Amino acid sequence: MTAPHHTSASPAAPAPARTVRKAVVPAAGLGTRFLPATKATPKEMLPVVDKPAIQYVVEEAAAAGLDDVLMITGRHKRAIEDHFDHAFELEQALAAKGDTVRLDAVRDPARLANIHHIRQGEPLGLGHAVLCARRHVGDQPFAVLLGDDLIDPRETLLSRMLQVRDRHDGTVVALMEVPPEQIHLYGCAAVAPAAEEGVVRVTGLVEKPSRQDAPSTYAVIGRYVLDPAVFGILERIPPGRGGEIQLTDALQELAAGGTVHGVVFDGLRYDTGDKADYLRTVVRLACDRPDLGPEFLAWLKEFVATAEGDTADRHPLAA
Repeated sequence: MTAPHHTSASPAAPAPARTVRKAVVPAAGLGTRFLPATKATPKEMLPVVDKPAIQYVVEEAAAAGLDDVLMITGRHKRAIEDHFDHAFELEQALAAKGDTVRLDAVRDPARLANIHHIRQGEPLGLGHAVLCARRHVGDQPFAVLLGDDLIDPRETLLSRMLQVRDRHDGTVVALMEVPPEQIHLYGCAAVAPAAEEGVVRVTGLVEKPSRQDAPSTYAVIGRYVLDPAVFGILERIPPGRGGEIQLTDALQELAAGGTVHGVVFDGLRYDTGDKADYLRTVVRLACDRPDLGPEFLAWLKEFVATAEGDTADRHPLAA
């Protein structure tokens, strides 16, 4: 009698591993637009409600599944390293008081990801800052998140960019349409249609063009998923605009090779590199907080309704 033949079910194929695991956060700028506040405090550590701006950026990377974050810092940036480290004396004091809410808030930055720090040495531009990450990143694709651009935590821009990278390889940049009169403030992308909704092919890039010379109104904002091929280009290109090594120049070369895609973003983005936008960011995020928003928004409405005359006359210290 022939023994029955049993066919065992094949095990489910494992989910493909994400090809991007590392994020690079350039944080070596001098923050001159916020002097004197940034004379001794890194601009990335300026508070947005009750967290420093750079923590929002690291939280965004962690939420997208990037568990290895490299900070590119400079002199006088030790506060950034300390913020993402454990503060044992403070933690012990809070634990002794039973203050678990603040204890978690203090511990959270160090638990977000494996965070590393290297120094840029000289502020030679964003391209040079990215090049400093070469040894840490190796020959793998990686994300770059600029600290001046805060993406609302409810948005999924970075995750979408990582998905596009998984499908198309190459490099992916984040794009946002801006008014023509503002395009000179950004890197600008020349684009062509792609088959996927919300995604375009980037055929060229220009750093801060005049309105007349801009190839589009698509501005490059501070999120990139870069192919490691960018390192070889950054290593050999000469300094560009402002005498700095420009990441845009390297991306232009990659775009000419047809390997750059853009994800068009129309969600909530906050620019903390400008004083007025920084203040607007604090107000908007405070209003969105369930623990602060209702009371703060009620006060804000009353303040706006009653504000009259010259603010400087009523608040001479603001002058």
